[in-house]
Amino acid sequence: MIEAVAASGIARDQRSRLRRFAGVLEPWLYTAPVLILIIAVILVPLIIGLSYAFRDIQLLNPFSGGFVGLAHFRDLAQDQDFRLALKNTLFWTGASLFFQVIFGLILALLLDRPFLGRGIAQALVFLPWAVPSFLSGLDWAWLFNPVVGPLPHWLHALGVMSEPSNILSDPATAMWGPIVANVWWGIPFFAITLLAALQAIPPDIHEAAAIDGASALQRFRSSSYPAKAGAATIAGIRGFRIAPLSIAPATI
Repeated sequence: MIEAVAASGIARDQRSRLRRFAGVLEPWLYTAPVLILIIAVILVPLIIGLSYAFRDIQLLNPFSGGFVGLAHFRDLAQDQDFRLALKNTLFWTGASLFFQVIFGLILALLLDRPFLGRGIAQALVFLPWAVPSFLSGLDWAWLFNPVVGPLPHWLHALGVMSEPSNILSDPATAMWGPIVANVWWGIPFFAITLLAALQAIPPDIHEAAAIDGASALQRFRSSSYPAKAGAATIAGIRGFRIAPLSIAPATI
C-alpha cells in the first residue's frame, strides 16, 4: 500500500514537471518559425559578413583565405583614400542631419499653428519624401547641370560661382550638391515627426505657461522642446541611414 502511494506521488510530480516544462516551451514553439527565419536570413549572414573582415577572402570564392586578424583594419588606417572618404562621409552625414533638423523644426512650428489651408500645406511638405529617391536624384542632377538646370546660373548671378558650371563636377561644390539634395529629401520626415510630437502636447500646458507670463521662447524650452526630444532622437537615428539618392552629373 505504501509503495503504491509513493509511486502515485512520483507520477504526479513527473506530470507536474512535464506541465511546467511544456508551459515554458510553448511560447518558444510558437515563435520558432520566426526565430529560425531571423537566424537564417539576418544573424547567419551577419556573422559571416563580420568574419570576412578578419579573413583573406577572394571575391569569387568566399570560403577561401585564412585568418589574418586585424591586418585589413591596419591597412585601412594607413590608406589616405579611406581617410578622405571617411572624412567626407562624416561631413556629409553631419551637415545633412543638422540642416534637416533645423528646417524640419521650423516647418513643424509653422505647421503647428492653425491657418487656412494647413492640410494642403502639410501634404505639400511631405511630397518630397513621397517622391521616389531615384527621381529626386535625377531631378537634382539636372538642376545642378548648367546645360538644363537653372541653379548654376542663379548662383553665378548672385556672385557665389565665378561661372555657371556643373556643381557636381566642381571639386569646390561637389560635396554641397548631394548635401542640398539630401536635405531637401529628408526635411519632410523630420517636419512630420516633430509636428506629431508638437500636436501630442496638451494645449492646456501652453495656456498655463502663457498665463504665468512665459514668453514664446520659454514655452518652447520648457514644454515644446522636452516633448520633441524623443521624436528628434528617433528621427536623427533614422536620418543616419544613407539616403539612396542616385545623384550623378547629367550628361546631355
